[in-house]
Amino acid sequence: MIDDMPDRFDGPSAWTGPEMVDHPERWLTEWRASEVAELEQAAEAFLATGADIGEITADAFDLPRLGARIRDMRQTLLHGVGVQVLRGLPIARYDQATAAAIFCGIGAHLGSARSQNADGHILGHVRDLGASSTNPNTRIYQTAERQSFHTDSADVVGLLCLRDAKEGGRSLLVSVEAIYNQMRAERPDLLARLFDPIATDRRGEVPEGADPFMTIPPLSWYEGHLTVFYQRQYIDSAQRFADAPRLTPDHVAALDMFDALANDPQMHFGMHLQPGDMQFVYNHAHLHDRTAFTDWPDLAQRRHLLRLWLSIPGDRPLPPVFAQRYGSLEVGQRGGIITAKTRLHAPLDPPAPVV
Repeated sequence: MIDDMPDRFDGPSAWTGPEMVDHPERWLTEWRASEVAELEQAAEAFLATGADIGEITADAFDLPRLGARIRDMRQTLLHGVGVQVLRGLPIARYDQATAAAIFCGIGAHLGSARSQNADGHILGHVRDLGASSTNPNTRIYQTAERQSFHTDSADVVGLLCLRDAKEGGRSLLVSVEAIYNQMRAERPDLLARLFDPIATDRRGEVPEGADPFMTIPPLSWYEGHLTVFYQRQYIDSAQRFADAPRLTPDHVAALDMFDALANDPQMHFGMHLQPGDMQFVYNHAHLHDRTAFTDWPDLAQRRHLLRLWLSIPGDRPLPPVFAQRYGSLEVGQRGGIITAKTRLHAPLDPPAPVV
């Protein structure tokens, strides 16, 4: 497989961590006062209709001046550095409905929102629910523990920080093209193993008639694109299924090297998302992670982020094997988690934590 691929990638998405730290202008911008006013006006108009926030479309969230800027951001995600952080939204003065409407409205101008769980939530709530990380069906974002570098099941993943933790919880990002470059130079034999089909646990969210695991290579070369699908914790837990393909020692060595490079400070970079920050990451070319955190004792103050999974028009084609996770591979209408009981909606209140 890798014999037919480039020796290295040198485009804008093949960045290293220190490069991004030294050039925040590539990925960080601040809202202007006029743009905030336009977002607030659009949110007020939409909420006055009484419609579910999950039903927001670009037409229903009118951004006559700001819409063009968001479309430019889409191109940066798909064809540029693949990371965009928007800072300066005055989140403290919004109720949760207004914050969610602004976030979902921007998402609607980027693409279409996808279901993030079997219940059909297009608006996710990222907070510590006290879930046990030893339970193989626990979603790691429902804990305060370190996540590990991974991808989500969408073209773009977006976060809006409502409240940050007392300590920790930094967002980490790494370029998969940069990891490829390093592995190709140092251990092409192990790099080749990452293109083998490898089982990934569905963590209990199983479409009707499907296996409880997917068998998708961590890396795929398709139609001129290097595409990643990765969650090491879920790869490891998939081995609990007797009929899942077994990991060989070479697979384990390749996964270990992939993880070690992702965790190398010379490869990744981090940021502390402030209340009001929005972060959008192109999922097919980058991994994201979150460090462990210590939360506030008061439940009302605890770390809370909203999350969107988006399918983006004009995006790359995905390999046919991705149908195991995405179902439809139609560009602009793919991704998410769909089961027999899925009903798309946007809950404003997060699940209650275990206390």
